This record gives sequence, C-alpha cells and structure tokens, in this order.
Amino acid sequence: MIAANKTEQDNISPQAALTLLKEGNQRFLAEQPQGHPYQPQIEGTSAGQYPYACILGCIDSRVPAEMVFDTGIGDLFNVRIAGNFSNTDILGSMEFACKVAGAKVILVLGHTQCGAVKGACDHVELGNLTAMLKNLEGVVANTDYEGNRSSKNLEFVDMVAKNNVEATIAIIKKESPILAEMATNGEILILGGMYDVTTGKVEFYNA
Repeated sequence: MIAANKTEQDNISPQAALTLLKEGNQRFLAEQPQGHPYQPQIEGTSAGQYPYACILGCIDSRVPAEMVFDTGIGDLFNVRIAGNFSNTDILGSMEFACKVAGAKVILVLGHTQCGAVKGACDHVELGNLTAMLKNLEGVVANTDYEGNRSSKNLEFVDMVAKNNVEATIAIIKKESPILAEMATNGEILILGGMYDVTTGKVEFYNA
C-alpha cells in the first residue's frame, strides 16, 4: 500500500507515480517482489482508498496488473476489458479514478499476442463478441502493413495491439474533457505501454 491517506496520495506526483510502476515491473522481472501481506492491507484500506494509478488493460489472464507492477491492495485502479479499448462506461470509471479518487496516472496497457486483437484481425463473429470486436476494427483497418494481415502473423497482431494503445489514448483525450484538462494541467499523465507475454517486461510509450 503506497499511500495510506489522502495527504500521502497528494504528495505523489504523476511522474513519481509512473516511476513506481516502472520500478514495480523491474522487481517483477527480477523476481524480487516487495512483501504484500494481505491482512494489513485489507485493514489499512477499510476506511478509504488512495490509489496512485489507473490501468486500462486487457482481461488476458497472463497480464495481472497488480503482479506485473508488484503492487498491493489499494494501490491501483484496474479496468479490464478484452482489447483494452475505451467506451463511455470506461471513461466514466477513469474519471472517477482520477478526478474523484486522486489517481495520478492512466496507463493504457496492451500486450503481445492479444486474443481480442487476433479476433479483430480475423473478423471473428460469435455472439456478443461480434459487437465487442467492432471497437478494434478501425485500428486493424488503419494499420499500415504489407503482408499477411491475419492472426497467424504475430508481427501484424502486435503492431495492431500497439496502434490500439495509441488510438485508445487519443480517444480518452478526445472524449473525456475532464481527463484531457487534467493532463494539460499536469495533474495526471495519460500514456501507453505494451506487456510482452514472453518476457514479462512492460515497454512504456509517451513516458
């Protein structure tokens, strides 16, 4: 638990919050996690929460944000949806996280070999998944690539995934005046990253 109260949270700058994420991923890679005993964290957050960052990530089981960034209970807001795209409900959640609850960073976290991106590349149609994948169709279409544009080509899949992160950041800034203003005023950082499922490393963009 990084911040135990509002004053401690207020004293974490957006850049310092980003540094905490980077250092956490380094500990994760080195297999040197900090101790995160659950009961003290449960007790410490029972009266309130003071997270320093909000992660918009994919539901992929290989990318658990709290572990990837070596954080504890109460440190992160964790928004997860297949394909880590944004919509009105997610924007509202992130506005709450930052404007109301004080988070200093929004990290849009994509990952390699993303199943949702693969589905969008292959134009999969299956129940409600069909409508969900339409959120990624524009990114697939706008990704400039010569060659195999199917899920079988992981180079293309990962390129689309990275472009999706950038597109999602642009949507956040365009469709949420609240978050855009906070970013302009230096109250928060909005940036992207890609998690490599083969190494565990997060590459940060616009950092």
